[in-house]
Amino acid sequence: MTAPVIELCDVSRRYDQGPPALHEVSLSVAPGEAVAVLGPSGSGKSTLLNLIAGLDRPSSGTVTVAGVRVDALGEAGSARYRRAHVGMVFQFFNLLDDLTVADNVVLPAQLSGMGRAEARRRAAELLEVLGVAGFADTHPGRLSGGQRQRVAVARALMNRPALLLADEPTGALDTAAGENVRDLLNQLHADGQTIVLVTHDLGLARSCATRTVQLVDGRVAADVRMEAAR
Repeated sequence: MTAPVIELCDVSRRYDQGPPALHEVSLSVAPGEAVAVLGPSGSGKSTLLNLIAGLDRPSSGTVTVAGVRVDALGEAGSARYRRAHVGMVFQFFNLLDDLTVADNVVLPAQLSGMGRAEARRRAAELLEVLGVAGFADTHPGRLSGGQRQRVAVARALMNRPALLLADEPTGALDTAAGENVRDLLNQLHADGQTIVLVTHDLGLARSCATRTVQLVDGRVAADVRMEAAR
């Protein structure tokens, strides 16, 4: 049996003296799955994503991604883990405006020690596949929201991550650009990319995910496989 890409076991996260942001969450994601995490504001969606990304640590429980015990890593180890195993796409793109599109995409490879020529080839290939090759020498501020999100996806895929995390990837886009990103996520999933998507958009979840996980008050309230509906 193939090992899961993500394995959370009884994970809780508490801040100060309030109720836990996550409470005893166990979750397994297999290679090639596209999982949409749903829930109202304050339900624990962002906390879950941050724990998987190694940006936060659980108060209890274990987080394993691509065979790495993420909860046991220090700050430097977490940074290496993200570079090697995780690509991240955010609502507001998080591109560096003083760098060109190509330089934004190449950056993760440079941080990982990939050779300059190889990194440039990889970036050019991704920009071509994602339909933004013509903007390689342009700065992100001159692009539309949909174009910037495609650049962000290219950057996230630069190091061939085992896992793509997407946090409200269409939240800052108009309807047409949002549909383009939806189609892009569907294509990535069809190509075998494992995806965890946090979204308030039920339409995006239904069109992109093979499974939905509903969080309520930090707990998994529902875990539904969507294959039959797709």
